[in-house]
Amino acid sequence: MTSNARHRRNLLIALSFLLPNFLGFLIFTLGPVVFTFGAAFTNWDLQGIEPLRWVGLFNFATLVSDDRFWIYLVNTVYFLLGMPFAIAGSLAVAVLLSTKIRGLVVYRTLLYLPSVTSGVAVMLLWKVLYNPDFGPINHLIETFLSWLGFENAKGPTWLLSTQNLFALAVERLGFDSSQFGLGAREAIILMGLWGAVGGGNMLLYLAALTNVPRELQEAAELDGATRWQNFRNVTWPQLAPTTFFIVVMGFIGGLQGGFEQARVMTGGGPAGTTTTLAYYIYNKAFTEFQMGYASAVALVLFALIFAVTLINWKFGNKELNY
Repeated sequence: MTSNARHRRNLLIALSFLLPNFLGFLIFTLGPVVFTFGAAFTNWDLQGIEPLRWVGLFNFATLVSDDRFWIYLVNTVYFLLGMPFAIAGSLAVAVLLSTKIRGLVVYRTLLYLPSVTSGVAVMLLWKVLYNPDFGPINHLIETFLSWLGFENAKGPTWLLSTQNLFALAVERLGFDSSQFGLGAREAIILMGLWGAVGGGNMLLYLAALTNVPRELQEAAELDGATRWQNFRNVTWPQLAPTTFFIVVMGFIGGLQGGFEQARVMTGGGPAGTTTTLAYYIYNKAFTEFQMGYASAVALVLFALIFAVTLINWKFGNKELNY
């Protein structure tokens, strides 16, 4: 067999291994994306009330004047507020688990367990935990308040409450002082923190910590650096590429997220306070059957994610230390 024939044979074998993955990408990723681009400029209605026709930018013009779109965009951004705490928690846990402690494998397994548990099952469990009448979370809060002397104090109503820490008004853009407190948004953020601290980000930080040159840390110790100074000036800069990746993926996942929580735990309520753009797209497409408009919202969400990723890449790249 000549070298050219052998090269072609090896190429065909390689392509045969790549073909299933390529077909899956073409059918389930690229195809729907291209289809959505086309559908966004039509009046496509799943009920077939009107004949399918090209409407140009009409869906996008409607979107700009749609108050619900802007409210749900605010909700989506609101849920991103938990991301810095999740990243910081993942880093703290990774640093602790990188030390030599007894039962290390057990701790790592327990902390990572929420990431491999069924999402729906976990959400249903948290829904019970947040129950304002018999949930253990409110029981602990009320017991603690009673111990402080507040006998009749009640815990938040959590998933049933429209209150939030920024006093955002209900069903309109603006502020309302009566809405200050803990509500459904905070409940979902806290649940997300519980699952995120010991998840994939922790594993990424653990892997990155093992690659920090030990000689740099030893040199800092010889120079009299404290453990905090050693971490801040030696370890943390070495983790910059990992942190940059986690931040970018966190923004992408956060802007796309919120569907499962809204669908399983709150139905998007109360009063739309837990409806994100992802859940809004689902409702528009499969509840109100406005597939063309839902495609337009999906395109705007895609553009938003793309813009945020570019901004992160442009400014975050300057801080990396390769």
